[in-house]
Amino acid sequence: MLAFLFPGQGSQHAGMGKALSENFPLARQLFEEANDALGFDLAALCYNGPEDELKLTANTQPAILTTSIAALRVVQTETGLVPDFAAGHSLGEYSALVCSGALEFADAVRTVRQRGCFMQEAVPVGQGAMAAVLGLDPELLETVCKDAAQGQVVSPANFNSNGQVVVAGDTEAVERAVVLAKEQGAKRAMLLPVSAPFHCSLMRPAGERLAEVLEDVAVHAMTLPVVSNVEASPNRDETRVRDLLVQQVSAPVRWEESIRTMLDLEVDHFIEIGPGKVLAGLMKRAAKGAVIQNVQVPDDVRGLVA
Repeated sequence: MLAFLFPGQGSQHAGMGKALSENFPLARQLFEEANDALGFDLAALCYNGPEDELKLTANTQPAILTTSIAALRVVQTETGLVPDFAAGHSLGEYSALVCSGALEFADAVRTVRQRGCFMQEAVPVGQGAMAAVLGLDPELLETVCKDAAQGQVVSPANFNSNGQVVVAGDTEAVERAVVLAKEQGAKRAMLLPVSAPFHCSLMRPAGERLAEVLEDVAVHAMTLPVVSNVEASPNRDETRVRDLLVQQVSAPVRWEESIRTMLDLEVDHFIEIGPGKVLAGLMKRAAKGAVIQNVQVPDDVRGLVA
């Protein structure tokens, strides 16, 4: 069984997608579609940066989605591989939904551009933060968050892998959680260089605004199940897609559970499609014995095992 995985925010880098576009007309055409849908030169931003502009949330989200779908189109035409499941980390769930046929690419790229704006605007810069905590039991981390909150918000935001959890919330509460986590025996606890506290209750206003946008987005029948971040289980019901995407903005990303779900469903071949190798790295620790590959440049496409 085969699963396609799609990266989320943090995997962006200047130059992404450029080699694919130079080698495959289909990839170049996809970037042109993105430019037309958004009304600005996203391709130039992906190919050349600057990094400071590329890491702005409203730019990062459409940039990663476009690079991922450009790579997907090349994989589909060059290899003929058809996945049994798709999944994506946070923003990557939109790429997975495009892969499934639920969302049209142009609709998805416009939506994530707005999603990025809504998420950034939900909490003023500096008032929210995220931190990675390594080597602490999830239940103990929940207690750490409750103790650190002191009337503010801090909660688990990303369950990435066994022993790697990201927390998010008000800056002061997150800072207190970092101190407490270290006191409780965490191997590492550190603030992350992000511009907003994603996947916590502070993002609910962004979810409400996103819901209004999604009302006008067509959702089609799905050709394969997408393992959702919110439920960590496969969904093939297109009528649930909008609600799951709205919930996702303020709910934790249950990535570790999503991986286990796919392994339980006998997936033994995973291909991360898009910039970076974050998900492939997480998979190598979680799925020993599985075939794990990554596609972001032309040589990766040629090296795929059918």
